[in-house]
Amino acid sequence: MRRWLLRLLCVCVVGAGSLPSVQAAERIVSLNLCTDQLALLLADRAQIAGLSPLVRDCSGSVLCQTAATVPIIAPSAENVIAAQPDVVLAGQFTARVAVKAAREVGAQVLTLPPASSLADIPVQIMQVARAVGHPERGGALVAAFQKRLAEISLSRQQTDPVAAVYEANGFVAGPKSLPDDVLAHAGLRNLSTVAGITAVGRVPLETLLAHQPDLLIRDRSGQGYSLAQGMLDNPVLKHFFLNNHAVDVPASLWLCGLPQTLDAVAILRNVRDSLKQMQGVP
Repeated sequence: MRRWLLRLLCVCVVGAGSLPSVQAAERIVSLNLCTDQLALLLADRAQIAGLSPLVRDCSGSVLCQTAATVPIIAPSAENVIAAQPDVVLAGQFTARVAVKAAREVGAQVLTLPPASSLADIPVQIMQVARAVGHPERGGALVAAFQKRLAEISLSRQQTDPVAAVYEANGFVAGPKSLPDDVLAHAGLRNLSTVAGITAVGRVPLETLLAHQPDLLIRDRSGQGYSLAQGMLDNPVLKHFFLNNHAVDVPASLWLCGLPQTLDAVAILRNVRDSLKQMQGVP
């Protein structure tokens, strides 16, 4: 089934390459971290009038260094109006007043929901590519994404190792989320699904250990240090998850749906293969 879906998406990419020419936007403003990064990948630097401050925060932005020379704009109505954009990119649930102001001054507004699967990424790439006036770049980016995904993706199996995405303060990645789909493509089962955790939430350390997942996935990319982050260095975790049973994956790789999200798939698939070899299972 997964291979069939990949072929279907590839057909969509071919179709995208034959789209009629689209006029490039002259002034683009982005108010959301995820649309910030898609704008960086698809638009000319001269087109970008401003991105949100979050794009320079390397704990969440995989393109933080690329954004160092791009204008930054706080996501307020006043700043958006002053920037005089013709295209505004935003998240579905953020900067609503600024988005409303952009519409009132006649800007074209594209709002994107959070990506909840790898299949969402090509769709959102093409939406932004058309909005900024470079559908051909979007088509090329999607083609490369689909090619790499087909090379590294695995089909789900009931014998796949169980992995827990364990974050600061004991939060875990829930089912039907982008991290959950990344795990599936890497040949891993999400602890949240196996344990029946139906939403993103905090899981006590005792509950985590009781389920005995095969792999602990941590994010150590946050700035500073806190008691919440300190949970990831609990001596008990170090005792239970030795060697290949623990791995660090930066949240920036799957906080947004980007081509770089496949780096997380590759990292986790390598760890999964090591676990299988240790267990003597192909």
